[in-house]
Amino acid sequence: MSHVDFFGEASIAPGLQGRAEPIQQRSAARLSGLLDAAASVVDEVGFDRITTAMIAERAGASIGTVYRYYPDRVAVLNALHERTVQRLRQRVAEELAANKPATWWDAVDGAITAFVGLYRSEPGFRILNFADRDVPSIGEEADLESASFARQLATAFADEFDLPREPELTFRLEVAVELADALLSRAFQVDPLGDERFIAECRRVLHAYLVSFYGPSVPLSFEAVG
Repeated sequence: MSHVDFFGEASIAPGLQGRAEPIQQRSAARLSGLLDAAASVVDEVGFDRITTAMIAERAGASIGTVYRYYPDRVAVLNALHERTVQRLRQRVAEELAANKPATWWDAVDGAITAFVGLYRSEPGFRILNFADRDVPSIGEEADLESASFARQLATAFADEFDLPREPELTFRLEVAVELADALLSRAFQVDPLGDERFIAECRRVLHAYLVSFYGPSVPLSFEAVG
């Protein structure tokens, strides 16, 4: 199985739907617009201060429209989180398809590049860290997302780069995902373009950690962090 196919759309689980699943195209567009509005407001005020009224106002919709799809603001944020995870996985697939990594590190490095690119261009991408908050339903699901992504990486890496098929590979890749998430979240905490030092250090830390188990990879220039 190609690693590009593995990270394609078929591997991405469908996102959470709201209370009323939209069927018609107009309803689907309205739902997407609500999530776009929520993403914009998240960037401006953060998770804690966002309200359904803010989302409705930004979307140019009524409060009743928001409640038609979501029972409360947490449900909106959960759905936005789901959509963002899907877009991250799709961006990783596109990055791998475009650059055709020759080594397992090229693939990891490409995933980091995809992550950084979305932080810079995707409104509300900070919603990924919503999982760190004490909110209903999302904490356990976020843990499962991290483990699922690591399992997909492990399968692709074993198929494409002859890494050993063993539980430790999945575990170590999950550790790598968690490290990358923490360091890149810190990189974009203040600077919307990202602190280049943290981005470079993310690459360095992941490279050193994984090479310690899976052998030398190509030499890297950690100054090239974009």
